Amino acid sequence: MLKLLNTKLLIAILAALTLIGGLLIKQREDNRRAADAAAKAAAILQQQQDAAAAEKKRQADFWKDVEEKKKKAPYAANGSKAWTGKQP
Repeated sequence: MLKLLNTKLLIAILAALTLIGGLLIKQREDNRRAADAAAKAAAILQQQQDAAAAEKKRQADFWKDVEEKKKKAPYAANGSKAWTGKQP
């Protein structure tokens, strides 16, 4: 009887340890998935920030070119006033 009780107790302990081990493995897998998702999100955010910085630089270069062209234009300050005036 004592041997049977010890066997049942041993089986219960092994089942509990197996359950705990399974839960630890699942928790580790969940943590790994969360870390992977966080890494992907960080990579996407970095790409978006790089793209935004590149777009900002492109826009700044564009407006710089526009301003340079305005300065070089013969009637830039007067606009179309060169064409207005008395007609002969």
